[in-house]
Amino acid sequence: MRSFLAGVVSTLVVLAVAAVLLVTSLPVADPAPAAPAPGRPAGAPSSVAKGETWLGDVDLSSSSVLTSDGPLTDVRATGADVRLTSNGLRAGRLDLDAVLPFATAARQIGDVELYDAGNGRAGVRRTATVLGRDIAIRATGTVTAVDGQLVIEPESVDLGGPDFVDSALSAAARRFVTIRHTVTGLPAGMRLTRVSVQENGFRATLTGNDVILNQ
Repeated sequence: MRSFLAGVVSTLVVLAVAAVLLVTSLPVADPAPAAPAPGRPAGAPSSVAKGETWLGDVDLSSSSVLTSDGPLTDVRATGADVRLTSNGLRAGRLDLDAVLPFATAARQIGDVELYDAGNGRAGVRRTATVLGRDIAIRATGTVTAVDGQLVIEPESVDLGGPDFVDSALSAAARRFVTIRHTVTGLPAGMRLTRVSVQENGFRATLTGNDVILNQ
């Protein structure tokens, strides 16, 4: 995620430089009558610091992004009140909508397998030591965003054994398939606000105010 946002900064800088080069390479024409100075864009700050560039709105989409924390797909980032500085990017507001693939989330959590269990539920598989026994646990649960975390709360727990074994151990095993995960790789100020399950992963919405991303 951090790599993707850093790519946004680089893309904007490249576009700005290309525009400057294009203008300076055009042939010089006879001076035209002076035109009135353009008005200040709506919502623009009264001034910007030397070396800064202010953008009212930024909208960037990508079908797939590879970050150091794993791939994301179907990514859309929108920002407002964005400043490009020599130190990086600062956004008054930044919204990110993307699919967090199950494999990416599982790698961040560690030692777990995640999948679509249907009906908006997520499936969880993992092996854990419960009451001194190594047991393969499978669970199905609801998925929500709570306090900026991705939370999977089991509705059913299956230990793959006889019913009386499941009933005796399921309460102890339940904590191993209750997931409370903070999506990693986010810049300061970003947090998960909404999440749902789809066939290829978690559809996640991340929002932040006064977000700072250093180069």
